[in-house]
Order: sequence, then C-alpha cells, then structure tokens
Amino acid sequence: MTLSDEARERLADVVELQPTKNAELQKRWGMESGSEVHQYLENELKEYYYRDDNSLIRATAEAAELVDVEPGVEADEDGDGTPSAVRVPELQAQIFEVLAAPDEDGQSVVSVLHAVRDEFGLGDDVTADDVRSALQALRRKGVVEVVYTTVPTFRLAVARDDIEVSVAA
Repeated sequence: MTLSDEARERLADVVELQPTKNAELQKRWGMESGSEVHQYLENELKEYYYRDDNSLIRATAEAAELVDVEPGVEADEDGDGTPSAVRVPELQAQIFEVLAAPDEDGQSVVSVLHAVRDEFGLGDDVTADDVRSALQALRRKGVVEVVYTTVPTFRLAVARDDIEVSVAA
C-alpha cells in the first residue's frame, strides 16, 4: 500500500503519540470530530494501526519502520511496564517538570495549571482542559498516576531521573 505524503505524516503522528486516542489525533490533525479521525484511520491507515485492550490507538511495528519516527514511549529493559523514555508535546514535558514526585501528595488539575503557568511564564492561553488532557495523555504513557481523593489528583508514577522526556516536534 502506497501512502500519500499526508497519510505518511499522519502515520508518523500515530507512531509518535501512541498510545493515543481519537481526541488527541483530532486536535493534532485539525479535524472536526473523533469519528472523522476514526474514518481517516480506517480508510487510509488501516494496515498500520490497531487498538489495544484499552481501545487506545497504537501503530504497528511496520508503521514505525515505514515512517522512521521514534515511538512516543520506549519500554524499560527490566520489563516492569515503566517506560525509560517518552516523546511528548511541549506542554506535557512542562507538566512533567512541575508535577508532584511519586512520594508526594498528588496535585489537582488547577494546581498543576498554576504551577506550569508560574514556572514557564504561560498565560491564560493554557487552560485547565489543556492541562487535564495532557495529564491523561501522560497517564496513558505510564509516567503519571491518578490518586483519587475528593477530587482526582495527579503525581509522577516514576522518579524524574528514571525517565528521559523529550519534546516532540
């Protein structure tokens, strides 16, 4: 199957963002709905992606080779399920820097929003919804965990020094 330039670029996004959801790809690709993303995946990239047990979108090994992009998550050799490296958008990398450590109390979405705004000089263009979405994406990658209290709070699932975080282009 020969891919168009657009399909190849979008496949690279799937490889880079995996595990991902329709909503993340919708935002990245500027589409109107998650169903439009699903339709594109089925029509253009069917051979190169699959959904895992949690319905998250993942690229096949062939897809990663085809687009020559590093996967968004690199597994650790000890096999404990914690990644050794992740490639994430800039906001997720910034959140990783300010989020509570594994041995600290979790932070609410609003607390993380204020911390990232203060640390990186971000204005009102970053919203609580942006932070919530970024935290959930980091959770899916296995580097953030949710602590359920009166409101869900978040903290790192791994020590900062145990993982390499790079910003995806």
